[in-house]
Amino acid sequence: MGLTVKNLAVIDEKLSQRHIDLDANGYFIIYLNREEGLICAKHFTNVIDERGLAVDPETGKVIPSRGKVERTHSTLFTGRTAKELCVTIFEQTQPCLVSLLDHAAYLGREFTRAEMALVTGQEYVQD
Repeated sequence: MGLTVKNLAVIDEKLSQRHIDLDANGYFIIYLNREEGLICAKHFTNVIDERGLAVDPETGKVIPSRGKVERTHSTLFTGRTAKELCVTIFEQTQPCLVSLLDHAAYLGREFTRAEMALVTGQEYVQD
């Protein structure tokens, strides 16, 4: 059986349901700035508590994974392509803001999805 768009979507949806450990170095919110033709990634710091939950280091409160959260990002990264963002974040930023390989792989996939949405005009929603 060959891969189809539908099969790829089913595989992707199933894999999106797996458990992942949170990165103690923080997380990124990715969005597009279509007016400037940029992929944007806001980096936020966090602390991982004994339960494995992300906690705001300033307030000590758990950061919800869904819904609106009012926090100030520590750094804003922008790039015209996924590769440009990856080079900036993983190669040029020291110390590296990503401590887990699965987090780095996830960001690479998301930046590529964002790049494709920027080029094609499709909507981009971070997974």
